[in-house]
Amino acid sequence: MRTVITEGDIPLSGELRIVLGSIVTPSARDAARERGVRILELPAEQVSGIAPPEKTVALGADHGGFALKEILKPVFAELGLEVRDAGVHQEAPADYPDIAEKVALLVAEGKAARGVIVDGAGIGSAMAANKIPGVRAALCYDKASARNSREHNHANVLTLGGRLLTPTQAEEVLRTWLATPYGGGRHGARVDKITQIERRYGGDWLPAAPSGPDSAPLCVTHVDARISGLIDHTILKPEATADDIRRICAEARKYCFASVCINPYWVPLAAAELRGSTVKVCTVAGFPLGASATEIKRAEAEAAARAGAQEIDMVINVGALRSGDFDAVERDIRAVCETSHRLGAIVKVILETALLDDQQKAVACTLAKRAGADFVKTSTGFGPGGATAEDVALMRRIVGPKMGVKAAGGIRTLEDLRSMAAAGATRVGASASVRIVEGAPGAAEKKAAAQY
Repeated sequence: MRTVITEGDIPLSGELRIVLGSIVTPSARDAARERGVRILELPAEQVSGIAPPEKTVALGADHGGFALKEILKPVFAELGLEVRDAGVHQEAPADYPDIAEKVALLVAEGKAARGVIVDGAGIGSAMAANKIPGVRAALCYDKASARNSREHNHANVLTLGGRLLTPTQAEEVLRTWLATPYGGGRHGARVDKITQIERRYGGDWLPAAPSGPDSAPLCVTHVDARISGLIDHTILKPEATADDIRRICAEARKYCFASVCINPYWVPLAAAELRGSTVKVCTVAGFPLGASATEIKRAEAEAAARAGAQEIDMVINVGALRSGDFDAVERDIRAVCETSHRLGAIVKVILETALLDDQQKAVACTLAKRAGADFVKTSTGFGPGGATAEDVALMRRIVGPKMGVKAAGGIRTLEDLRSMAAAGATRVGASASVRIVEGAPGAAEKKAAAQY
């Protein structure tokens, strides 16, 4: 598979080493020209490429921390660390939550081992960064707090107050924090509890279950939650009625499916029906062809998220991908991701794999990952073919272990679901969801036992 280099890969200065034969998009070459970046094409064994994550630090600051960020940059170079600068790049007004999110995501996605954020006081950035699953951000103000945050708490993001610390103090804190390893041992169990709390309340967690003779269980107990929790319970047919939507929402609550996936018109109804449950509202954008303008997709995503959608399944511009216009495809995905993420929704990118060859599938996965998508997804269910285990395995290989992969299209049995999960799917779209979970081994026995 040939590597695709887009505008987002071009550094602000210096040089970029790429493997001989890589595809460099026109906008990437333009960006390199404008920034004075030299692109070197070398044999694979001579390309160091981007520094490995363990040697990379994500760095960001708002206007209150910009000056200190620039002062601290040489420290990273001296220590042999590569910086991924998330901005800002000039002392202009900026919102610290936006910068904190960018840095925290680079850490959470494994693109940087650690992150450093500088704002006026360092407090708000720590709060914002800690909303990202997997991030343990600590505001440090002296060497002792820096050492403790690393050794005891396994902090992976450091926040600093640019208006509270002198450059000398900030450098001492930074050097101590970077030099201190995690202690593990007795601290490990406590850090694990932080992770457990994060998982327990990581989504729209359920309030206490109601009690009394008229109270119904939140979920049926005779199905395997490991199976039901993988499923997006789907109804995207155009003739679906309000009663259909209410029915699948009731089923989703009963079986604790991951989400219901419905057309955008039905988002307000689904959000109302699912309020107070763990089931997400999922909808679509650019569906099913993917050929609408980027601004239309962005507007669809924004309207859906504001109406209550928590997950957006968007269709890529398949024609642009097959035409080799990779920059357009990446911009299209990025626009939907930025809008959706700003409003608290995740994005799954539908490739329509039946229309692509393996090289195109790999490129599409790469572009989706670079654009900030949360999942890649096989199919709309309206194309010439659905999900295959081979395609899911290829997609998993390209996006790596941390990004989601959703299999959809033609999944009708428990065997189909297991095949997709074994290949690397972490979510499955299906309209036959109830039949799948009721057909799981042991479901009938558990159901019978639950009745006594």
